[in-house]
Amino acid sequence: MRKLTYFIACSIDGFIGDPGGDGSMMIPFVDEEFFEFLKTEYPETLPTHGRRALGIDDLPNQKYDTVVQGRASYDLALQIDVTSPYAHLREYVASRTLKESPDPNVEIVADDLVGKVRALKAEDGDFGVYLCGGSQIAGELLDEIDELVVKTYPIVLGTGMPMFGSGFAISEFTLGEVRTFKNGAVVRTYRRKR
Repeated sequence: MRKLTYFIACSIDGFIGDPGGDGSMMIPFVDEEFFEFLKTEYPETLPTHGRRALGIDDLPNQKYDTVVQGRASYDLALQIDVTSPYAHLREYVASRTLKESPDPNVEIVADDLVGKVRALKAEDGDFGVYLCGGSQIAGELLDEIDELVVKTYPIVLGTGMPMFGSGFAISEFTLGEVRTFKNGAVVRTYRRKR
């Protein structure tokens, strides 16, 4: 069975963006060392248009061949006229309001997101499924998440968009790898305790 991994950036106090979801205050922490880490270990999490601009579009996928994201995350790409932000992956966008996909590479999942993710996880393959965000979709898929890769940047927001937009529920994970960076960022990997 393939894993669903929530690969997410957040502040020390667990917010993935300001109250409106803007996480641009975290971008300055993607310095040379951190970018090298992403490029080497998680190249498929870098959007296709960014990879092309940097001349690294030929990097092979390391962990994922499929991405699932929410409408709000997808809208960030649409705002800059990018209709297939992860063209190097199979793309699914969860949306009850987007009736038609603006790109043939992007499949809209309007109903039964959990069922769709379970079907993706049940497929044969060496690569997993990358949950790109955001908060609401992570909350809806919490029980399906097998792994968390939390990129914590050394900032406190005080309030904002939480990592999981869901009601109170306790889900236990075990700590795996921890990687620290000179700029104060920490990447922790957790696996669901089953």
